[in-house]
Amino acid sequence: MNLSRRLLYASEIWEIARPRTALTAGHLLIRLTNPAIAFDLHSATDWLLCHNAARHALAHVLGATRCTVLFAHQWHPIGAAIGEPEVESSTPTFHLFGRWDGETATPGEQLLLPTQRRVPVAPEKLAAYDDGLRTALRRSAVERAEAQRAEDERTARARVHFAAVLTDDTAAKCTLDGQAPESVPLTDRPLPGISATPPPAKAGRHHTVLSPASDGPLAPGHLLAIAAVLQGLTERRGVTGLSCLVPDPGHGRLEVHVLGRSAGESVNPLQDFLALPNVSQALL
Repeated sequence: MNLSRRLLYASEIWEIARPRTALTAGHLLIRLTNPAIAFDLHSATDWLLCHNAARHALAHVLGATRCTVLFAHQWHPIGAAIGEPEVESSTPTFHLFGRWDGETATPGEQLLLPTQRRVPVAPEKLAAYDDGLRTALRRSAVERAEAQRAEDERTARARVHFAAVLTDDTAAKCTLDGQAPESVPLTDRPLPGISATPPPAKAGRHHTVLSPASDGPLAPGHLLAIAAVLQGLTERRGVTGLSCLVPDPGHGRLEVHVLGRSAGESVNPLQDFLALPNVSQALL
């Protein structure tokens, strides 16, 4: 399958595509188009737009009600790569697995096999879905971008109105180093808090769970905060990279399972990780 056939949607910064080896009909990639682009507020916002569009498209075309995300940080699968999708490139890549009732093969069943024994989805089967996914992705991305612009405009109008009704005395009480709080640029605001805790059942000694410290919808700031914590986790002794999995949170809090990896590891922690109840439910 050539690149033009694999590409489903390209945003300003990220692209949504089929992997070279699609393990299920609901297996998609979100991949950075240019590795030189920094992961900042702009690219985090664009990633979230692509993620939401991909979830919407998988739901529309395949009836997917859940979506699990796998990605690696400073790590490439080696050997049999149990528990990991095959590496696509050195460009930052996120694997999405949509899940739906009646699927004939599950991501977990495929990932528990060594790479040479996995059975990719036949190209003709993918072709039956991909035109619908392309259409749904474009529509969803446009709708969400328009909704975001409308929200930004409402916020801007609210700030103008708020500034207009302030009295001089109130304005003096609402300044922060000479700026109204509403005028502080997003890039200068502190990142949301992220909790990092050991899970009740650990898969290896370098297994950590990251979660937003407060409830609420996932925002670009959360992605930046998680990225900062991940970078710190790679600096632990005996860790050279990370394998990460994000089960569908449903109505609960987002959890990012982070496994420390090393080229010299004697045991692949993903083999134990896939047996954990919430992980096996997400992938099996």
